[in-house]
This record gives sequence, C-alpha cells and structure tokens, in this order.
Amino acid sequence: MLALTELGQRLRQERESKGLSLEDLQKLTKIQKRYLLGIEEGNYEVMPGKFYVRAFIKQYCEAIGLDTDAIFEEYKSDIPSTQTEDMPQQLSRVRSRKEIPQHTKGVSKAYDYLPTVLVVAGVVVVGIIIWVIAQNIVSDKNKEQANQEAPNSEVQQSNTQEETNETTAKNDNSNSEDEQSAADKKEQEKAEKEKAAKEKAEKEKAEKEKKDSGKQEYKEVQKTGRSATYALSGTDAFNLEVTSTQADTWLDVKNGKGNAFFSSILKKGETKEFDLTKETEARVNIGYSPGVELKVNGKAVDLPFDSSKQVRQVVTIQYQPAEAQ
Repeated sequence: MLALTELGQRLRQERESKGLSLEDLQKLTKIQKRYLLGIEEGNYEVMPGKFYVRAFIKQYCEAIGLDTDAIFEEYKSDIPSTQTEDMPQQLSRVRSRKEIPQHTKGVSKAYDYLPTVLVVAGVVVVGIIIWVIAQNIVSDKNKEQANQEAPNSEVQQSNTQEETNETTAKNDNSNSEDEQSAADKKEQEKAEKEKAAKEKAEKEKAEKEKKDSGKQEYKEVQKTGRSATYALSGTDAFNLEVTSTQADTWLDVKNGKGNAFFSSILKKGETKEFDLTKETEARVNIGYSPGVELKVNGKAVDLPFDSSKQVRQVVTIQYQPAEAQ
C-alpha cells in the first residue's frame, strides 16, 4: 500500500469524521471508488490525466464540506499542475498540405467562385426589393384615389358601423368583467374552504399528538458501541423528524426489513419528516451527529451518546401501537 500524502491524510480524516465510507462518497460525487482511494493514497497514476486529478480533488473537498481554494493553496505541493499536460499527438500537430485528402481540392476551387456568386445574388435581391417598394407605392396611390371618390353615404355608413362595433365591444367587455368577477369570487371561496380544512386538519393532528404525548413512552432498551435501541409505546402514531442545525450530515433511515426511506445528505437547516406508523422498527444512521435533533410524534428526544465524543450514531426505534398492547 502507498504511503498517504499530507493531503490524503487530511481528506481521509475529514471523511471519516463525518461518518462517510468510500462507497458513500462515490454515491455523492459520482467518482469511481478507486479514484477516490488514489486521491487519499496520493496514487495519481491511476487517474486518466492530471486535469482529472485536480477536478476529482475539488469534488472530493466539496462533498465533505472543505474550502477548495484553501486546500489547493495549503497542499499545492501534493497536487499536480495541469499546465504541463500533453495534448494528444493527433491534436498537437498541424496537418501538412500532403495530408489533406484529395477530394477537398474540388471544394477549394468552388470557393474561388464564391465572391462572384455572392455579388450576383446581391444584385438580384436589391432588384426584388426595389420592385416590391414600387408596387406598394402604386397600391397606396390607388387606395387613396378610391377613398377620395367614394360617396359621402359610404363614409357615413362606415362611421355608423364603427359606432356599432364600439358599442358591441363595450358590452362584451362588461360581460367579460362580470364573468371574471364571478370566477374570482368562486376561486376565493374555494381557497378559503381549503384553508379552513387545512387548519382543521392541523388542529386535529396537534390535539392527537398532544393526547398521545401524554401517555407516550420512549425508553432505552440497550446500548453498544455507537448503536442504541429504544422502545416506543403508548401511542397510535409513529412520526419521526430529523433536523440538522450545524452542518451537512449523512442520513440513512430504513425500516426493520432494510427498505430505505431516505439515504442521502441532510443539508444544514433542513428537516426531514417520516410517517412510520405502519412500521414496527426504524433504524436511523446519523453520519455527523453534532447539531442533529430528533423528534418522535412532535416531542424532542435525546441522542443516545454525547455528540462531541461519538460523531456517528445509530438509533433503532422499536414501535408497538397502543391498540396492539
């Protein structure tokens, strides 16, 4: 095994302090595990190129919450520069005239005639534009002459028709405004009903949680290593809330059968809620526990271990509904 560089040691320590394995980091960064291991061991030979070394290190730092610019400055002696990166041989040489395919010579000759073709095309376009303008001028003169010769009765009839159109338009606008007003009123009534229903549901939920919290029992069953088991009883609901207040953390929530409800990064200030009423057991794996808060049925519960001493913690909650007791 290769000796770790100072950068590799720093990255591995930071990753492990957040409770992340290389497999977890692979999921977050989409970088193959062997490249991540190569970064930690300083084995950059496994990378596809020097550019990828810097890019992968940057993604690694971002995934575990480190300042990329500070890391690159502090460990610049451990990170290769991309300025000496060689270009592929086939892209770094200019092709000689002999290497140019023979079939392109005909195309080159065609380009010699291009200026003449463009000039002819320009003359044709200018001629078309002049003809269109002349036709429009003649058409406008004919229309003006026809309007001057029209009888006064036709002018009056036109004015009457315009007045009729204006009256019809006003009536249509009035009807449209009435319909819009009725639609707005109906929409407002619908929104008020939905709001009232939502408030009623929230009130009933709060009352039920308050009622359940009075007889709810949450007690420790056992502790071992970084894991602890609790028993939840005396309630007909099992709602779990997980909030991270200090930093991003890895969170994995599964039921007793191993089916995952959530398996990803929980951002700082983010809260995830889980309705586990139909489950008999839930396993909560917290990668970085400082600042993480747990609530069961709206009631805050303590983590089993001191977060400053045990960063990663696993909490298993066994649930038995009150009606089954």
